[in-house]
Amino acid sequence: MNKTDLLKVKYAARYNDYLVAIAENLESHIKEIIGSYPHIDRICARAKTVERFCNKAEKKESGKAKYSDPLNQIQDQLAARIITFYLKDIDKISKIVEKYYRPIERQNIIPDSEREFGYQGKHYIMFVPDEILPKAQKGSYPKFFELQIKTLFQHAWAEAEHDFEYKPSYNLKPDEKRKIAFTAAQAWGADRIFEELTSSTVKKKKRKR
Repeated sequence: MNKTDLLKVKYAARYNDYLVAIAENLESHIKEIIGSYPHIDRICARAKTVERFCNKAEKKESGKAKYSDPLNQIQDQLAARIITFYLKDIDKISKIVEKYYRPIERQNIIPDSEREFGYQGKHYIMFVPDEILPKAQKGSYPKFFELQIKTLFQHAWAEAEHDFEYKPSYNLKPDEKRKIAFTAAQAWGADRIFEELTSSTVKKKKRKR
């Protein structure tokens, strides 16, 4: 058995033995702490599939393997998402989340240039809380999980664009890349239009009082 096959077997065992169960517990835990906060479209958590884990584990940087120890270095084996309707809710939800989970990394991901459109979202790397872990597995579980907080438009664009990342045999043509950038610009614009509309509605309600 070669190194790649061995890694696949080890991760598959981890996935089946407890990652899926922990992901289910994590989803329930996040739903509990968020409670009845309005404007939430969905809260979900997942264990990274064996196929996607292996694809990520095999990534290279400057011709060398990006991960020397994938089972311990890849931090999104467990991941959760909170999808909300409006941009203004992202920071409010983040404050709630940070009361319950201990982050080791925070990122507001935006394109490098104001002339560019692409992936956007708020990302955290958080410690997995002990209370959601199966007691028999403590000590072998991943220590961290990734949490993304995004709007519906950010999420929809990212999911569609993400598929191309897992098609290494297909290279996008320049015109196709422009089309993807165009859809990112539309998602960006839609978020801001709804933000303006909700702000305007709130102001009108205040005037009527």
